[in-house]
Amino acid sequence: MDTIAPLWLWAVFVVFVVAAIWVDFVVLRKQGAHEVGVREAVHWSLAWVGVSFVFNALLWWGVRDATGSTALANEKALEFLTGYLIEKSLAVDNIFVFLLIFSYFAVPATYQKRVLMYGILGAIALRTVMILVGGWLLAQFHWILYVFGAFLVLTGVKMWWAAGKEESLDDNPALTLLRRWMPVSQRYDGERFFTVENGRKIATPLLMVIAMVGLTDVIFAVDSIPAIFAITRDPFIVLTSNVFAILGLRAMFFLLQAAAGRFHLLNYGLAVILVFIGTKMMLIDVFKIPVAVSLGVVLGILAITMLWSAKTAPNT
Repeated sequence: MDTIAPLWLWAVFVVFVVAAIWVDFVVLRKQGAHEVGVREAVHWSLAWVGVSFVFNALLWWGVRDATGSTALANEKALEFLTGYLIEKSLAVDNIFVFLLIFSYFAVPATYQKRVLMYGILGAIALRTVMILVGGWLLAQFHWILYVFGAFLVLTGVKMWWAAGKEESLDDNPALTLLRRWMPVSQRYDGERFFTVENGRKIATPLLMVIAMVGLTDVIFAVDSIPAIFAITRDPFIVLTSNVFAILGLRAMFFLLQAAAGRFHLLNYGLAVILVFIGTKMMLIDVFKIPVAVSLGVVLGILAITMLWSAKTAPNT
């Protein structure tokens, strides 16, 4: 798995991630359990996007410094931006499922921030492993590209047909398995993951919610990680664009939670993006679609879908 990134840029990435997680947990501890408002979510969203763009600038500078090529630096920075945007876009569908989970378990608004924080930590760890394994597989077996591409196309078609339909967790196999595996209390006990009932230590619904959020992210990672490999084979760019998108997931959740009704058609756009990325991956040995074109297509699809959603949003 070859990468254009110098060693010091890997170190900078690790420092960025550790610092971001530390800041999030320090703020979480100081604020305590509280409901996140739209204003706070907007501020954090802008902060995470700003941090991601700063890192992309460092990536551009690092590649140019290491290779002496401005053209190559531009290409790698564009790959990061495209991968970041794709991951952010696909995270929207992830967030809608989080909303379903929180609604199903009636998670108090004051506890949702803590659940998402632990979910983000688990997502970073699991996706890092999946990206490294996926990069190794692609380096060893080129034909896996076609498998990934076909999988993305099929997922996009499935997402299109499922868009707009009412979802439920009642028959979810993962939830059924978790309930068989561990006894769960019928009530919350603050932000605790375990409580004592009838002299026995059992899980609270909050632990069940975190488990469901983690399982959901693993399932969605199977879609999103191959999508970024369609843009670049560089494991550094795949990993960093993925992780920086995840770091802003918590703030993005609270923004979409406040405006979920305004983006009721967004899943159709995400389905088209998956089909486009999957097709691009399957055509890679016949015709390589430039990264700039991919970025333009993704931006265009998102813009059209969001405007369409806003225009047809039901009045509330």
